[in-house]
Amino acid sequence: MSSKQDRRTFIERLSLASGAIFALPWLTAASKSNESTDKNVIHPIKQIKPLGFQWETQDPFLFCVHHEDFFPRGNEQMGPAESHFTGRHMGDDFIIKDGFRMYHGKTVPGFPGHPHRGFETITVVRKGMVDHSDSLGAAGRYGDGDVQWMTAGKGVQHAEMFPLLSQEEENPMELFQVWLNLPKKDKMVEPHFKMLWKEAIPNIVLKDESDKTSTIELIAGNWGESTATNPPPNSWAAASDNEVLIVNIKMEPGATMNLPKASAGVNRTIYFYEGDTLKVVDQTISSYSGIELLADQEVTLTCGEKPASIFVLQGKPIGEQVMQYGPFVMNTKEEINQAFQDYHDSQFGGWPWPSYDHVHDRSRTRFAKHADGTEEIKSN
Repeated sequence: MSSKQDRRTFIERLSLASGAIFALPWLTAASKSNESTDKNVIHPIKQIKPLGFQWETQDPFLFCVHHEDFFPRGNEQMGPAESHFTGRHMGDDFIIKDGFRMYHGKTVPGFPGHPHRGFETITVVRKGMVDHSDSLGAAGRYGDGDVQWMTAGKGVQHAEMFPLLSQEEENPMELFQVWLNLPKKDKMVEPHFKMLWKEAIPNIVLKDESDKTSTIELIAGNWGESTATNPPPNSWAAASDNEVLIVNIKMEPGATMNLPKASAGVNRTIYFYEGDTLKVVDQTISSYSGIELLADQEVTLTCGEKPASIFVLQGKPIGEQVMQYGPFVMNTKEEINQAFQDYHDSQFGGWPWPSYDHVHDRSRTRFAKHADGTEEIKSN
């Protein structure tokens, strides 16, 4: 991505093909009305929806997507062999072909440099590696269980590329990306990113009466006596009374477990994305479903005949008007226009890397270099 026109086109593609500023459906009035009627609802299931490519979320979350790609062996440039490029819309390839997508990458799969303002990205990598580069000079390589939590705040450009490091074996990739909103008072804080390395993420193992196991990967929040690694300081999740919970749950066939209670008015959605069936209280639900629950009721989950995977997003709603245009999320149309003007004027710090689809040397292990120059280095 070497020109201003390329960057402008890329932002337009990130704008969800709407071509216009739009307000998200959960605004203050809707949040309040749900809170006032929850106490009259007895059954904990509020709504069940099939999952698409983008998963529907509730305030304070803006967006969630589950990427799963079976990338082939890598070439010298850490991309797939040229033979895989035939029949793709390179630079805008979101249709699975040969088991994978290139996304906005043209040589290496991924998302070349693009701007954000007004919210946070949380990238939960289950398999594969992600190369991070940003306009503040920060960089990193993380994956295979690591999580990156980035507060975009007043504005940052970053690239998220998926280097195919192995030339001998296939390079499977699985990750979630979650967008967590920032309240108006924090939308213009300084950008910040933090690594939640897999070695520091709590994994809670539960056994039911039949000795069946459920494992909870605690990315944010509290689960019983366990507490996740602290999020960035200006995150909505940083205040415990916002009750933000992000977990990935794996259940053995036939296992039973309970979701702990949260406060009334807290939004909770569980995403059943892998398995055959999941019984939620007394209702059997098929795989690839999103289930909105009342958070102030204890809910029993029972796995079907195949192992189940469940992703959970929970949090107290911010309850403010949300205006979004692709990579910018603010409270008013005027603030969106200002975001575009600021990006045009400053490029949010410019781009200090050789290219917008920059990847790090193949030999690098997991690492994080922060904007202040400090480095963290991990073995693979």
